[in-house]
Amino acid sequence: MGITILGIESSCDDTSAAVLTDGVVRSNVIASQAVHLRYGGVVPELASRAHQQNIIPVVDKAIGDAGIDVGDIDAIAFTRGPGLMGSLIVGTCFAKGFALARNIKMVEVNHLQAHVSAHFIVEDDKPLPRFPFLCLLVSGGNSQILLVRDYMDMEMIGQTIDDAAGEAFDKCAKVMGLPYPGGPIIDKLAKEGNADAFAFAKPQIQGYDYSFSGLKTSFLYTLRDELKVNPDFIEQNKADLCASLQKTVIDILMKKVIKAAKDLKIKDVALAGGVSANSGLRAAFEQLHTKYGWNVFIPKFAFTTDNAAMVASAGYRKFCKGMFCDQSVAPYSRTTL
Repeated sequence: MGITILGIESSCDDTSAAVLTDGVVRSNVIASQAVHLRYGGVVPELASRAHQQNIIPVVDKAIGDAGIDVGDIDAIAFTRGPGLMGSLIVGTCFAKGFALARNIKMVEVNHLQAHVSAHFIVEDDKPLPRFPFLCLLVSGGNSQILLVRDYMDMEMIGQTIDDAAGEAFDKCAKVMGLPYPGGPIIDKLAKEGNADAFAFAKPQIQGYDYSFSGLKTSFLYTLRDELKVNPDFIEQNKADLCASLQKTVIDILMKKVIKAAKDLKIKDVALAGGVSANSGLRAAFEQLHTKYGWNVFIPKFAFTTDNAAMVASAGYRKFCKGMFCDQSVAPYSRTTL
């Protein structure tokens, strides 16, 4: 039947399990946690409790949807980190217990590498990026440019020195009174607004690094000044604010990607992470092919957020290289590639 991997993802507030055989997705189940919406952000203790409740039924459904027997699984791949420690402990402990009970191999996966590995999921109609390629990894907590030389050989050549792009969206959305998470709401409202209505600050950072704190401050100052003379300013200009904010974030992200690709003479460019679901950013990436002739790789929406298919994909590549871990492995909350 080939090599079958059960993937487990529990780094934040989504409990996910997936089954892949030879890199092909057979199932990918995600249980989201609505409990955090009322708090405007993820509450770590609530997240870990929800993972405990969700992980067994999620894994059971993933195995059932894949149409396999539990004995067909060759290894279990799990997110070791980075992420919320309590959430990671749930996934790691489940993986240990499952591997021990079934006497199968364990593969620990770096969450950031997993996002990139979404591009290695095998599909009939999808070409894989050629090594080396660049990957822009953007999420709620990460904004990085990665030089990917091989499946497990990834070098971070640029990163945010303060806020990530996703954080900028969420924080600006919060001050406008928009629900959490802010990114999808901003993306939706931006389609109705004028992206040139407001001008926000853009950082002047050397190299390939990012900064979004100045943009956030510029956005807040604009609201402060306008609200002094018009208490209804946000409500009257919400779509334009979102459109202008989104355009600025995308401009900041794309400027460094283009610079890195030109400097390194790389023509395969990929997008990954939760913010890769943003329609404006996806369109900007697609324009790289039109303008520069580069090969552009954008993940399916199902593989943009935290999901176990990308974990199993990374696990499959490590399995093929014999890169296993043992029962002494412990999760970590912070790391780099």
